Amino acid sequence: MGVMDWFKQGTSEMMVARPDGAKAQVVWKHPDPTIPTMAQLTVEADEVALFFKDGKVVGTLQPGRHTLNTSNIPFFSNLVDTFTGGNVLISEVFFVNTREHVGARFGGRIGHVEDPKSGVPVETLVHGEFSFRVVDPEQLVIGLVGMGRAESFAVKSWLKEQVLKVMRDRVAETLVKRKWPLLDVTSGAYTEELEQEVLAGLDAHVAPYGLTIVRLGNFVVGMDEDDAEHLKTLYRDAAYLRTVGGVANYQRFAAGKAFMGAGEGMAAGSMGGGGGDGGGGGGNLAAGASLGIGLGMAQMLIRDNAGGDTLAPVTAGVVCGSCQASVAPGKFCSQCGGALKPPMAASPLACSGCGEAMAPDAKFCPSCGGARG
Repeated sequence: MGVMDWFKQGTSEMMVARPDGAKAQVVWKHPDPTIPTMAQLTVEADEVALFFKDGKVVGTLQPGRHTLNTSNIPFFSNLVDTFTGGNVLISEVFFVNTREHVGARFGGRIGHVEDPKSGVPVETLVHGEFSFRVVDPEQLVIGLVGMGRAESFAVKSWLKEQVLKVMRDRVAETLVKRKWPLLDVTSGAYTEELEQEVLAGLDAHVAPYGLTIVRLGNFVVGMDEDDAEHLKTLYRDAAYLRTVGGVANYQRFAAGKAFMGAGEGMAAGSMGGGGGDGGGGGGNLAAGASLGIGLGMAQMLIRDNAGGDTLAPVTAGVVCGSCQASVAPGKFCSQCGGALKPPMAASPLACSGCGEAMAPDAKFCPSCGGARG
C-alpha cells in the first residue's frame, strides 16, 4: 500500500481530542503537529482549540465536533502540506480550558501592621483559596505558557505568587487607611470588603495574560499567635479601664488586686507549711490571718478622695460617736453626717482618743477602745 493510499484509508478513522487524563490541564498541546485531513477533532464544552503555524495563530475552533476539511473550515487552507498532496495539515494544536478552575491555595505573611486600637505592631498573615478562568486563550499561550509543552502547575504557581503579592499590598494598605482593629479583622468581620479590594488589584496583574481571578474562597487574615495573645491581654486591660473609670482608678484597682494576690499567696504558704503544731486548725488560722493582712493592706493603700491619682495610706483621725468610724477631724462625720464632739483635753478620767469619760479604774475607753490618757 502506498503512502497516499494509507492517508486515504486512515483519515476517516483519525480522531483528535484531549485525552481524559489531561482534562484537568489548563492548557494541553496535541503531541503530533501532522494531522490528516478529514480527521474528526472534538472540542469539549469547556475549552477551545487554537491552531498555530510558524509561531502565529491561524484560527480557533469553538466547542463541538469538527471535520478537518478546507471546505468546512476556510483557515485550514493555510495549514495544508502540499508535499502530501493536500492530505495532511501541519499545525500545532493547543486545547485551552475556559471553565473556572477552583481550589488553588495560597498563603504567606503580610508583615507588621500597627493595630489602631492599641498602637501595637502585629505580625499579620493570610491564607486561603482562589479560583481563576481563562478569558483570552490566545493571549495565555502567547504571553505566558509559550509554544512548548504546557504544564498547568506552572500557570497555577505563577498565579499564586501574583495573588500573594497583591494580598500583601492591598490588605496592608486597607488596614492602615481604614484603621480597622486587627482583632475585628481576624474575626472575619471585614472579609468581604478585603476580598473586593484584592480582586480589584489583581485584575491589573493577570489580565494581560488572558486570565481573571474570579473569587477568593476560605480567605483568612490572621496574626502571629504570640502577638494575638498579647493584643487580647491589652484589650482586656482597656476594658478594665473603662469599667473602673480611668487610669487613676485602674491603678487603684490594680494595686488592690496585687495585694489581694499577696494575701492569697501568704495564705497558701501558711497552709502548705503549717503542720508543725499537730493539726490543721493552725494552718487554717494562719491562712485566714494572711488573707486578712492582704485585704487590709489593699484597703489601707486605696484612697477614696475623688481628686487623688496616687496611692497613699489613710491617715488616722477621730472616732465618730454615732457610727464609730475613724474620720478626719472636723465638725461633722464624713461617713454618717452626724456631729462630731470636739476632742477633750486629756485627763485621768477622759479618753485621749474620743474624749469620753472613763471610770477611774478603766484602762481602755468603752466608746472607742482607745487607751486611757
